[in-house]
Amino acid sequence: MPPRRAHNLHLLPTVLANVAAHVTFLDSLKMKRIAKDNTFYRLTIDVDYEIMVHSLLRFESARRSRIMTATALKHYLLASDFDQTLSFKDSGLVLSELLGISGFEERVAGLARCNLVQQGGELAYLIRHDPEFRGVRREHLVEVGRRIRLKGAIPALVDFMKRGIEGYLFSFFVISAAPREIVISALEGVLAPEHIYGTELEFDDRSGEVRAIKRVPAGYGKVAVIEELAHRLRVASDRVIYVGDGSSDIHVMLHVNNHDGFTIAVSENKQLARIAKSTVLSDNAFSIMVPILDQLLRWRTGSIRDLFESYGLTLNEWERDRTDRVQISELLAIHERAQAEAV
Repeated sequence: MPPRRAHNLHLLPTVLANVAAHVTFLDSLKMKRIAKDNTFYRLTIDVDYEIMVHSLLRFESARRSRIMTATALKHYLLASDFDQTLSFKDSGLVLSELLGISGFEERVAGLARCNLVQQGGELAYLIRHDPEFRGVRREHLVEVGRRIRLKGAIPALVDFMKRGIEGYLFSFFVISAAPREIVISALEGVLAPEHIYGTELEFDDRSGEVRAIKRVPAGYGKVAVIEELAHRLRVASDRVIYVGDGSSDIHVMLHVNNHDGFTIAVSENKQLARIAKSTVLSDNAFSIMVPILDQLLRWRTGSIRDLFESYGLTLNEWERDRTDRVQISELLAIHERAQAEAV
């Protein structure tokens, strides 16, 4: 019998579990006799060494296949702001309306002029230090989230990110300076809380009021979250995509651009438009896929339209420029309107 060669013996413990399903040991009666004889037996396996080697090679082949598949996929991190990026109104305004507090925008402008807090972190400062906002409780923030009007097709966008496309994997996160409770409440049932980063507040157990601010993802705070996510997900810096709408997104967009990532502005903010690599103006959240597919992944127009239609959406208007003005409608709504006109 030829000498047996060592075939990846370091994988032996893992393979044994698979081999056990194909192997027949001596039956229980024989085992009892062995115990009585007190004799050392070298158990003979019905399907011996060849199955062992075959299983090892099959296991190794599957392992290499998984590694090659993971390597072949291009993994992108897509991070989005929340206020006026995925929604139509600033959450601070909605909170002010809920509490009956006036002058929110003036207070924010005053904080911006004195550079007391990073842009985007004004609401967190007001909640902690403004006497009128000291009455904010956790339940108020949850209610604000329920009242916020979201842009269209966010569920479709999240679903697309989960599914990915051939050759590409996406990880989608929301990074907002708004209190995390607001964003979680607004996106309940759409995006898992672990994919949401927002201002973290510490509440007093007795009074329920905010007693401390633990983290504010505003300004450079968003840069820190992006770096943290990219490191944890092992995403290359040139495969980071950031979507934002205002001045609080400038630092993170500059950071992403400096590392050859891709940035998208979703407003006509002139300062932001000069920094972002693309600008999309639409009331539909799925519209951000237009520059991603067109400019980044180099899809053809027809393929982009087909993807939108697969989610029940249609590109009614698409003015291609550095700023993409996109009008999207749900296909069902179009059919219903056509039927009404026919009648």
